[in-house]
Amino acid sequence: MNMSMNKTEEIPKDANEHCPGPESEKAGQADACAGCPNQNICATAPKGPDPDIPAITERLANVQHKILVLSGKGGVGKSSFTSQLAFTLASDEDCQVGVMDVDICGPSIPTIMGVVNEQIHTSNMGWQPVYVQDNLAVMSIGFMLPDKDDAVIWRGPKKNGLIKQFLRDVDWGTLDYLLVDTPPGTSDEHLSLTSYLRESGIRGAIIITTPQEVALQDVRKEIDFCKKAKIPILGLVENMSGFVCPNCHGESVIFPPTTGGAEALAKEFGLKLLGKIPLDPRVAKSCDLGISFLDEYPDSPACTAYQAIIDMDGYTGYVLHCFSFLFTCKISFIFNMS
Repeated sequence: MNMSMNKTEEIPKDANEHCPGPESEKAGQADACAGCPNQNICATAPKGPDPDIPAITERLANVQHKILVLSGKGGVGKSSFTSQLAFTLASDEDCQVGVMDVDICGPSIPTIMGVVNEQIHTSNMGWQPVYVQDNLAVMSIGFMLPDKDDAVIWRGPKKNGLIKQFLRDVDWGTLDYLLVDTPPGTSDEHLSLTSYLRESGIRGAIIITTPQEVALQDVRKEIDFCKKAKIPILGLVENMSGFVCPNCHGESVIFPPTTGGAEALAKEFGLKLLGKIPLDPRVAKSCDLGISFLDEYPDSPACTAYQAIIDMDGYTGYVLHCFSFLFTCKISFIFNMS
């Protein structure tokens, strides 16, 4: 019997009979893989112990918290969340923050963080990330494109290779937080991250959703992925949760939570609901201009939402520390378009 067959928890539930396991050298190529819905993913994912993992682990030895920002559905505000969370953390000058954009086919972090025209430089220490400010570094494929409108048409192995380079070759230095902005779904990028970071450790994942069931359906898959990949889930954030009129302060429902929204989903899976963030059209403007929304619009109704997040009982470590800046510095942020 193939050694990977003993790792039954790693074999997908919908796999064919006699599945060799996703980490086997024959994954996606064995006769038993024919017709399996996971065949292409398994064929392109890293196999077995990667010789570069020790180098990655050494490179990230001084990165304290590695946080994945996930979403099942695209367009729910994941990149906006990542960028504004990074700005929030970096508002403490003693906090060193990095943002790694692995949404390879749709890199929006350079635009959102105001560094769209920057390029990557190399030194004897490796690739140098682009600095938004002294304590906020960013790495994205967007810095490597000859033209920002160029399409990235890559298959899995090439994507995997770039993610490995971001982890192995970028001189991140000493970081308190490395926030990883991922593409929607559960694709090659996610498999590569979990494989490459297995030894250095992932602090956890924050999953972003919107209230409607069409988004929650994909979040359930994302939760299942995290469980199978043994990634701790720090909690859910419901984005675009209503709209508060800046004039009358009345609240309107934009995306009806027909099945209970993120709150019901969190209860279903026993997860923490970190908060519900209302819509604000000014956040889209801030993202287009590459400026910090939280610095520009501190009077946003989101202050109330984040006060509730901070006051929640049962917070541990990272989440409490992150969002405490919002209250302490009297700033707010809303995430609504990735």
